[in-house]
Amino acid sequence: MLIGVPKEIKNHEYRVGLIPGNVRQLVVHGHQVIVQKDAGTAIGLSDDLYVAAGATIIDNAEEIFAKADMIVKVKEPQPQECRMLRPGQILFTYLHLAPDPEQTKLLQESGAICIAYETVTDRNGGLPLLAPMSEVAGRMSIQAGAHCLEKSYGGIGILLGGVPGTPPAKVAIIGGGVVGTNAARMAMGLEAHVTVLDKSLDRLRVLDQQFGRRLNTVYANVDTIEQAVLEADLVIGAVLVPGAEAPKLVSRDLVGRMKKGAVLVDVAIDQGGCFETSHATTHADPTYVVDGVIHYCVANMPGAVARTSTFALNNATAPFVLALADKGWVQALSDDVHLRNGLNVAKGKLTHPAIAHLGPVVSPESVIG
Repeated sequence: MLIGVPKEIKNHEYRVGLIPGNVRQLVVHGHQVIVQKDAGTAIGLSDDLYVAAGATIIDNAEEIFAKADMIVKVKEPQPQECRMLRPGQILFTYLHLAPDPEQTKLLQESGAICIAYETVTDRNGGLPLLAPMSEVAGRMSIQAGAHCLEKSYGGIGILLGGVPGTPPAKVAIIGGGVVGTNAARMAMGLEAHVTVLDKSLDRLRVLDQQFGRRLNTVYANVDTIEQAVLEADLVIGAVLVPGAEAPKLVSRDLVGRMKKGAVLVDVAIDQGGCFETSHATTHADPTYVVDGVIHYCVANMPGAVARTSTFALNNATAPFVLALADKGWVQALSDDVHLRNGLNVAKGKLTHPAIAHLGPVVSPESVIG
C-alpha cells in the first residue's frame, strides 16, 4: 500500500502522522510511504530522517492526496484537504465530527473511508488512540490554567499551591476519566486544593483509592457542579461521551456568577465543549473573557508540546496503521471490531451512532460488504 503523510495545516499544529520509526516498520512490511516536505521539521524530525527510514519526500499536499491509498494525519482534515480526498481512499486521523457538520458533509461527498482515532476502542472499553492525547491535554490544562490565573494574563492573581500562610487555589475538575485524572495529578503536584466531580461512583472510588486524602471526590449532579464551580478559581472541563458532542454542564448564567478572574479550561472543546460559553480558540489567540471569567478553549491543546504528543500518539496508532496497510480496510475492519468502531464515514454514509444527529447512520458491516 502507498501511505501518505501530509504536513498539518491547522493553526500552530506541528504534530505529524507518522514518525520515522513507524515509516521504517511499514517499509519493512513492503509498503511505500510518501511524506510531505518539512512535515516533521518543526519537532526535530527532518526530511533526512524520513528518507533514511525509507520514505520519499513530496513537495506538496496535493500530490500526497492524489497518489496515496491511505492518508495518515493527526488533526481533522481542513476543508481544502477534505476536497482532495477521493472515493475509496482511507483517511486515518482524529475527526471529531459530532460538532462539525461541515466536515462531515465534505467527508461524505468525498466517498473516502474515514476512520477516527477517537472512536477506536479496546477490549477494556477504553479509547486507546484518544488516551495519549487526553493524558497530554489533562496535564497541560493545569499549566494553561495556572498561567491564566496570573494577573498579567487577566486572572485573579493566585498561585495554585499558595505559599505558607496563604491558601492554595481551588481547582474543580468535571470528569474523572483520563483527562481528569491527569489534570488532578498535576494540580495536586502543585499543591492546589483539588476536587474531581464524576457521575460514576466506581470511577470516584478508583480515584479515592489512588490518591487518598489529597483529592476530594464528589458525585456530579446539577447542585454539586454549581457549588464547585462557584467556589473554584480554576475549572477544568474534562467530560467525554465517545464520538458524541459534549454535554453543556456549566450554563452561561453560572459563568456569570463565578469569581471575577477565575479561569475555565475546556478540554472537551474538540467535541463542542462542556461550558455553554465555550467556543474554539487557537494557540495564537488562546483565551477570551465572558463576564470577567477567562476562557481557555484551544482545540488542539497537545499541539503545543508537539514532539511529546507525536511520539505518544504514534506509539498507539502504529499497530492499527500497519493492520490497515497489510490487510486493506475491508479485511482489517472485518478482523478487528475495535478498529471497526473507528469507522465514522464510508462511501458517503455515516457509520457511527454518536453522529446520528448529523444524518442517517448505517452499520459498519453494511459498507464493509
